Amino acid sequence: MRGNTRIESETVISYLTIQRGRSYSASDVDESLKALFATGLFEDVRISSEGGSLVVTVKENPIIGRVSFEGNRRVSDDQLKVAVRTTERSMLTRAKVQSDVQNILEAYRRTGRYRASVEPKIIDRGNNRVDLVFEITEGEKTGVERITFIGNSNFSDRRLRDVIRTRESGLLSWLRSTDTYDPDRLSADQELLRQFYYQNGYADFRIVSVSADLDREQNVFFVTFTVEEGDKYEIGNVEVQSSLSSVDPEALKSEVRTKTGDTYNARRVEQTLEDITLKVSEEGYAFAEVRPRALRNYETKTIDLVYNVEEGPRAYVERINIRGNDRTREYVIRREFDLAEGDAFNRVLLDKAERRLRNLGFFKEVRITSERGSSPDRVIINVDVEEQATGELSFGIGYSTSEGIIGDVSLSEKNFLGRGQFVRIGVGGGKSSQNYEFQFREPFFMGRRIALDLEAYRRVSDKNDFRSYKEDVTGGGFGFTLPLREDELSLKLFYNIYETKISDPKKLATGLSTCSRNRDLSPAICDSLGSYLTSLAGYALVYNTLDNNRNPKDGLYAKFQQEFAGIGGDTQFMRTTAEGRVYQELYPDAGIVGNITLKGGHIQALGSKRLRISDQFMMGGDMVRGFENGGIGPRDRKTGDAIGGRFYIAGTLEATFPFPVVPEEFGLSGAVFADAGSLWDADSKLIKAVGANGVTSNSFDLRASVGAGIRWESPFGPLRADFAWPVMKQRGDQTQIFRLSGGTRF
Repeated sequence: MRGNTRIESETVISYLTIQRGRSYSASDVDESLKALFATGLFEDVRISSEGGSLVVTVKENPIIGRVSFEGNRRVSDDQLKVAVRTTERSMLTRAKVQSDVQNILEAYRRTGRYRASVEPKIIDRGNNRVDLVFEITEGEKTGVERITFIGNSNFSDRRLRDVIRTRESGLLSWLRSTDTYDPDRLSADQELLRQFYYQNGYADFRIVSVSADLDREQNVFFVTFTVEEGDKYEIGNVEVQSSLSSVDPEALKSEVRTKTGDTYNARRVEQTLEDITLKVSEEGYAFAEVRPRALRNYETKTIDLVYNVEEGPRAYVERINIRGNDRTREYVIRREFDLAEGDAFNRVLLDKAERRLRNLGFFKEVRITSERGSSPDRVIINVDVEEQATGELSFGIGYSTSEGIIGDVSLSEKNFLGRGQFVRIGVGGGKSSQNYEFQFREPFFMGRRIALDLEAYRRVSDKNDFRSYKEDVTGGGFGFTLPLREDELSLKLFYNIYETKISDPKKLATGLSTCSRNRDLSPAICDSLGSYLTSLAGYALVYNTLDNNRNPKDGLYAKFQQEFAGIGGDTQFMRTTAEGRVYQELYPDAGIVGNITLKGGHIQALGSKRLRISDQFMMGGDMVRGFENGGIGPRDRKTGDAIGGRFYIAGTLEATFPFPVVPEEFGLSGAVFADAGSLWDADSKLIKAVGANGVTSNSFDLRASVGAGIRWESPFGPLRADFAWPVMKQRGDQTQIFRLSGGTRF
């Protein structure tokens, strides 16, 4: 035995297939060589015969002293160390190094860099020790040049590109990473497409194939989805059947969310399964299963749905294993389950928990699987999660024709200390306003699915073109949100207390009140000067079925809210507001979305207390475009000051559409709209302060405008510019033809 310094001779001999005292052939030598190389211990092995002896000469693989990476900027050393198998103080093998090169390249492909190259360098340190250095050339990002859909006739390519997460490369590529090819993201995109079609009535939809072709010369991918849409179905007859003698199917019909005549929606079917399962479970049938049966009628393009309630197999949850949550507390994940260890196993409730966990936004990936437990009637549930960043330092910038340049900065965390709590601190403002706020949300108060909200704020509004006084509001409050019907209907109970200070800016500057001259400020404003405390409690009912809260294309949003002030403090009133918004794709293939919005409100003083200007409603361009802020409604005839009103109503008809000749990458779209509304009936004591003949537009007088606008999904958030022409206005109204607003966090 020659050449071995760290490895014992007997260890080397043990790997040989040639035995002492036995004859051997060339094939035996070959097998021994293969066995020794397969150990990974040797860089070179030679077997020769000298006289009557067999001599094995080896060259041991060197020991690695250090593993390092050079040239990497896009992928950190820590990420690469996880990717490679070679470690310090291990033996260097060429096979392992080549495998690590491929692992590094794969890590770069995950970031969209298919031109990356890796060259391993071995630096000899003597005494059979080496350093291993991976020299990396990262290359340019490999973008997605084009996303094409084949087989789609009911929805345009542009509409379907809105559904998936992968984006085409363009001018804004430097701001995002979703325009690179990622196999995992492409798999998720396929599921998003299925959900979109299934929720829009296309029950037979299927994805035939997905291809991603790399053009190495241009360093871009061309992604193609080939689909079969099938027919669009409506829901026909809906029945609930039960094989459980004591379960009345009629009593379960109130849990059904799929109605005859509605467009078929797979999400509604899932929600119905969940609701019926929970209802039956509450009645004592822990092992009941609800199975949907869909009967297609190809002639009428309808689907009859039958929900069968039957006794399921008696299986129990033995254990729930949660893995991958390095930061998130385990109880935050467990509380999203409607079952625990020892409960009856139910696949529907498991799917519901997986959907809830995905919706939290804490995890990049969630996967729930089950396996057989210690006995046939025991099931082990495995929950695997991959966490993602949940903190955000946000900067906002925008421009408003009323405030000039506006901006904000905020620090938020939606998984605070891994407890699932939301915390936000923010400051912002413009030329004549400053805002400071703190928000905190505990989504599971006292271990129940009730959200606790806490807030504190200060808002300072100085005198400007449409307000001749300074207003300073400081306060805070808390509220509890109860889900009445998950994903759709909720009830919020809240309490708020705040101090309002209305002051004369000229008096602050000169010490002399303009109220004494009685002409620079409206008597109604002078009557409201000073500080007063408002203590109020209220409730809000919210119904929300929007497909996307930020950029909805379908669904309904409705809110009804009432507030009662007078729990102490200096004011007593009841304020009622309501809002409803309906969105629908008028021409899905063309991307045209229609919107109808209705708003209204009323405030009534209670007892002997009066309403001040800051209590009443104000109306302007935020509700009826074409008018300035505070430009509609009762105002002092002489000074022109808006004094507000006790009633308001407003409505909007709007259609948005993509510009057909502008590249989709620019994010530009147009809108045409018609607004109408009115604000009237100021508080009688404010009218008295001004004088009945000194107030204009105190009755219900409708204002209306028509116009067109441009929407831009800019790198700084959504911006909008509207041109509106008042077609109905009243004397004293202040108009504003052009309005620019926007700005969001980035």
